[in-house]
Amino acid sequence: MGLSRCLRSLGIPLAIAGMVSVMVGCSSSENLEKPDPVPSVVSSVALKEQWSLSVGDGHDGEYLQLAPVIVGGSLYAVSADGELLAVGPATGDVRWRRDLDERIMAGVGGDSRNLYVVNANAELIALDRREAGENWRLRLPNEVLAPPQSNGNLVLAQTIDGKVVAADASTGEQLWQYDAPAPALSIRATASPVVGGELALVSLANGRLVALALETGQPVWQYIVGEPTGRTELERLVDVTAEPLVVEGAALVAGYQGKLALVDLRNGNEIWSRPTSTFHSPALGPERVFVVRDNGDVTGLDARSLDEVWNQDALSWRRLSAPAVIGDQVVVGDYEGYLHLLSQENGQFQGQIEFDDEGIRSPMLRWEDRLVVYGNGGRLAVFTLEDRN
Repeated sequence: MGLSRCLRSLGIPLAIAGMVSVMVGCSSSENLEKPDPVPSVVSSVALKEQWSLSVGDGHDGEYLQLAPVIVGGSLYAVSADGELLAVGPATGDVRWRRDLDERIMAGVGGDSRNLYVVNANAELIALDRREAGENWRLRLPNEVLAPPQSNGNLVLAQTIDGKVVAADASTGEQLWQYDAPAPALSIRATASPVVGGELALVSLANGRLVALALETGQPVWQYIVGEPTGRTELERLVDVTAEPLVVEGAALVAGYQGKLALVDLRNGNEIWSRPTSTFHSPALGPERVFVVRDNGDVTGLDARSLDEVWNQDALSWRRLSAPAVIGDQVVVGDYEGYLHLLSQENGQFQGQIEFDDEGIRSPMLRWEDRLVVYGNGGRLAVFTLEDRN
């Protein structure tokens, strides 16, 4: 397999190809990297669209991770060409729509006061949540792809080269910066920090999950999700591009060519782990943990024993989104814009719809009993689950 194709499958810009001197494949089998065809599904359940609208040009052909957010009863979304809007999530009524006249690379984050985006000039911009007027902006040391996150006092943004910048949410004053060691080659994706009251959890391209003290930016503990092995830089990729999930005093984290692990938030000690390789956060159901593997297989694990209960391999290499749970189903999107519904119990296909022909990359958002989906082409919609039996 050619290196350029391998880099595309990982979301790595092709410009990096010139920096790698050894041609090496992602897999020993050409067949593994060819996307499976769209499976033929007889739907027993369906996603019923409640409303949909268009948000600018969406990702506008770029490899971005723009994601919607719900704050204070409004749903906010932004496009790469700078269209920002506030929507009532129940009805889809547009409360306001603004043209930021900025090229946007990361967003949206939010708190009780502000919305946060990062533009193509690596400026963190705070906008009034009710009117979208600019409150402040701060120049960051490098490009940002993941939405900034805030606890209302601090807002944190992580750059693509492992720097984490904390700013005062009220004034935009930079308070501290944490610099993580960066590998020579990394996947063009980062996870948003998880910001609590005293700690922030940061997923890094060097295979670490680091807990930072919010007051100082100093590391409190770190956990090794993946350890680089192999001779080439591609073989040594261990990026943690998945935002950890906080579950009852612990963090559930997963990484590429690493582990799925539950880590104690107090000290970073491992509670359990099992090998996995993924670019996405897992999803949690009542009895299952769901993982989308790097090759597109979707796996359901027993939440107690971590034993693999089922593995659905009919979506291999379809560049799936992170999984989301709604009702008794787990939902994944793919690069052609299909949404696939799988049974949480056994992984069998239960339904399928075509949503956005430019694909689905942003994580889906759960709100009450509904699912918010934002496609690469800019289509934003809310769905409920409907039984067809």
